[in-house]
Amino acid sequence: MEIKQDLFYTEDHDWIRVEGKRAYIGITDYAQAELGDIVFVDLPEVEDVLEKDDILGAVESVKAASDIYAPIGGTVVEINEKLIDEPELINEQPYESWMVCIEMDDEDAVKELLLAEEYETLIQEEE
Repeated sequence: MEIKQDLFYTEDHDWIRVEGKRAYIGITDYAQAELGDIVFVDLPEVEDVLEKDDILGAVESVKAASDIYAPIGGTVVEINEKLIDEPELINEQPYESWMVCIEMDDEDAVKELLLAEEYETLIQEEE
């Protein structure tokens, strides 16, 4: 299982890549492995405003459907439309297959997220 060092993580197994005021959000390698083959992705609309912990979308796999919660607040500025037709990309390349890009309301919000080492410890505790 891969954990990238240059990303932030949540206890819900999301990853966040920060580029200036923008945050790209996806699900981790661990999450996609637990879900199994992903067959459907539901994404928000561009310009949707999300508060931290709002549902930003959902993934459906052969095993289960799971809501994805916003790890930070902001405005959706982009969605990864490739995932609508090819949801399996999340299984194949979880860290390249971001779901949404949010322009953050508060750039300091990332300080509340987990660093790679902390996320690795979380996974070890769950296994």
